[in-house]
Amino acid sequence: MIRLFKHYVPHAVLLLGLLDLVLLLCAAEAGWILRAREIGMDIDHVMTRMGPLLSFAVALQTAMIAVGVYGTESLQSIRYALARLMVAISLGVIFLSVMHFLLPSMTLWRSNSLYAMGLAFCLLVAVRLLLGSMLGGEAFKRRLIVLGAGNRANRIKDLELRPGSGFLVVGYIGMSDGPHVVPEAINRSAIYNLADFVVKLGASEVVLALEERRNALPLSDLLRIKTTGVHVNEISTFLERETGRVDLDSVNPSWLIFSDGFSAGRRISSIAKRLFDIAASALLLALTGPVILIAAILVKLDSKGPAFYRQQRVGLFGQEFWIVKLRTMRQDAEVEGQAVWAEQDDPRITRLGYWLRKLRIDELPQTWTVLKGEMSFVGPRPERRQFVDDLEQHLRYYAERHMVKPGITGWAQINYPYGASIEDSRNKLEYDLYYAKNYTPFLDFLILIQTVRVVLWPDGAR
Repeated sequence: MIRLFKHYVPHAVLLLGLLDLVLLLCAAEAGWILRAREIGMDIDHVMTRMGPLLSFAVALQTAMIAVGVYGTESLQSIRYALARLMVAISLGVIFLSVMHFLLPSMTLWRSNSLYAMGLAFCLLVAVRLLLGSMLGGEAFKRRLIVLGAGNRANRIKDLELRPGSGFLVVGYIGMSDGPHVVPEAINRSAIYNLADFVVKLGASEVVLALEERRNALPLSDLLRIKTTGVHVNEISTFLERETGRVDLDSVNPSWLIFSDGFSAGRRISSIAKRLFDIAASALLLALTGPVILIAAILVKLDSKGPAFYRQQRVGLFGQEFWIVKLRTMRQDAEVEGQAVWAEQDDPRITRLGYWLRKLRIDELPQTWTVLKGEMSFVGPRPERRQFVDDLEQHLRYYAERHMVKPGITGWAQINYPYGASIEDSRNKLEYDLYYAKNYTPFLDFLILIQTVRVVLWPDGAR
């Protein structure tokens, strides 16, 4: 994987993304030329229209990222990729229409765009038909050797079998760190020179997955392996890179302290984040004000009770604040204010509330909380104090998620379906810690545009 702005991007995805960008530019240029020849227009140098060409390519590629064209499923299934490409092209039309309204001189004519859209779809489909098996095959997989044969090594083995895995384990080395769980592991004592063994197997990375590091850490072996040019990684860092979350089973306080992340040097990024929150929330409130008003009236007509629902949540540094949402449950949803986990097909949700949740309209009033500065558009979802106190007793490092401002959407929301249990909270915490550790404006951008996918395909929304 390649690390861009502290976020890991698979080589296959980066290559495909760059190739798609070139193809989109070619499609835009071809569409412009076809239309120009139809009307007998002189064709100037391509640089004279580079702005409209780039706007076309960027709009469509943003739509492709938003709907999951570069996700694991799309890389594994051509049928899935085609379906998402069709949605991306449709969404791209909306993006280009908005851009044409705001910056008409920076967009293609509608007739140009029509030709370019058709050509782009054909080219994008063709490249996936040609490279489909290669993108998901071993050509882009890193060759790994795992030092360890216990439960941690077995976790890597399970991860390797997951669809879309970006690595291939070529050997497990059993060390003197406890019982062996991986049957195919080779004992370290059977290998004369571990560094030569690693090189002969063509491994590009060695992952340290020891159960007990005390008196078992092979420092001399690791030093020789490192000096041969092979990357040496610790299992917590490896799992963070491969899964996009901080693995609670393997991390310890020293790893969190000394690993890269939680940088205090992101003050400028935080200022930029706040300026974006102010501008975007003010604009969104102005645009969606009528929608919120109509929805509030419908809520009042649909069931007894207030149109808006106010509730205290835990935010930055553990401070409580009031969150405002459109009411989607019955007025008697919680007896005596006792917090209750939501359920699948929760019977407390009203008929209108079901659709408000599916379309995420009930979340729109939270933009006022963003404008006030108590929340951000992107961050861990805030929970109620009763849940927080309980989860802090069951989950290590839960309090660390409050070191960043809570958000309307977040890394956990786009990667994990809605859940309402201790185990679900644990999984979401791993994603929240990854976000808190690796926050950059680039990651915020990815989360914001991929929230479109969650809205279009609201799996698990309650």
